[in-house]
Amino acid sequence: MNLKIKSIQTINETARQFIYQIGEGKVFAFNGAMGAGKTTFIKAICEELGVIETVNSPTFAIVNEYAAADGRIIYHFDCYRINKIEEALEIGIEEYLYSGNLCFIEWSENIASLLPDSVVNVEIKELENGERYVIM
Repeated sequence: MNLKIKSIQTINETARQFIYQIGEGKVFAFNGAMGAGKTTFIKAICEELGVIETVNSPTFAIVNEYAAADGRIIYHFDCYRINKIEEALEIGIEEYLYSGNLCFIEWSENIASLLPDSVVNVEIKELENGERYVIM
């Protein structure tokens, strides 16, 4: 599935399309270059799921927890600073990943060996004109 983010003004529309397509998926690995818009797109998805709290990158905390309007729990990971698998294990990452809750992961390549087989890879590619493609 390919989605297009034409501009920051249309990102929530694309987020709604993404939510409609996720089906039974629980763990999503967002991949893309630095500045591609991973955090911004996850923020829009969370807004569309009715998260009231401020959604931002958990760069230093590694994981943020949000509550969706329907009561679902969402875990948002930024694994950029994880250098060794042991660091992820120390924060109990496997408990999050196998909790049955939605998990949105940035820089998932740093924890690739811990990801469940059911992980959905989401690639965000920035085009020269500023648009983005979201490929699932």
